[in-house]
Amino acid sequence: MQEKKSHYNFEEYDDPSLYDGENESYISDIPLLLKWASLTKGAIIDIACGTGRVTIPLARQGHRVIGVDVHNGMLDEARKKSSDLRLEIDWVQQDCMDLNLETTADVIYTVGNSFQHFLTNEEQDKLLASVSRHLNPDGIFIFGTRFPGPEELISTTTEEFWKTYEDEVSKLQVDVYCLSSYDAITQIQHNTTIRKYRNDAGEEVKEKKTAISLRFVFPEEMERLLAMNGFKVLNVYGDWNENPLTGGSKEMVYICQKARWK
Repeated sequence: MQEKKSHYNFEEYDDPSLYDGENESYISDIPLLLKWASLTKGAIIDIACGTGRVTIPLARQGHRVIGVDVHNGMLDEARKKSSDLRLEIDWVQQDCMDLNLETTADVIYTVGNSFQHFLTNEEQDKLLASVSRHLNPDGIFIFGTRFPGPEELISTTTEEFWKTYEDEVSKLQVDVYCLSSYDAITQIQHNTTIRKYRNDAGEEVKEKKTAISLRFVFPEEMERLLAMNGFKVLNVYGDWNENPLTGGSKEMVYICQKARWK
């Protein structure tokens, strides 16, 4: 596994079962990915696949999928979830900025706003170079990232309530709060998530804090970034349902094609 650097940005993923409990029910991105997957008969590459939230459903539809992630714990959970299924999935532990797979693909995607984990211009370029190397000519790269609207680019001085859910393992109620600090120079938002666990009597019995930093990219900036790395934008949507991108969108979903000259 990649060595921890001075800024370790994987705390949100160090508990894969917690991650699944909070995120596995999200399926909005799967129909669009299946539509593009249906246009290819070869392998599909899922970058930053995590615990296989999308990898496994695509494989269930008969596609051969290569799931790549740098976090061994997430991959271990993905292997566990798919171990009893007869699916064509290869789980690969590699840094997405330095992919070295023995195959190329017509379709590569990354979901879960993973693009925001690449915090510098250099990291973004390395990711896109890795994708380009593993795409066939005219291959398609699909990804989503949060739209940098004013409600996203905020800093908070007090805990902001987000949601409540029941933890599947402990059966405790979990109140989730967030603290955010946005750096307008680096375009990075530093977030702390506070999970407060309550028993049936409403008493707080446990608290867990995790930190994550995410970079925002503006639409015009993204167009230039993709073009400079050899990608043509075929479509950009305001969500995974293919609605138009507007100033009020919550996310940006890109369908890109590898340029033949790259």
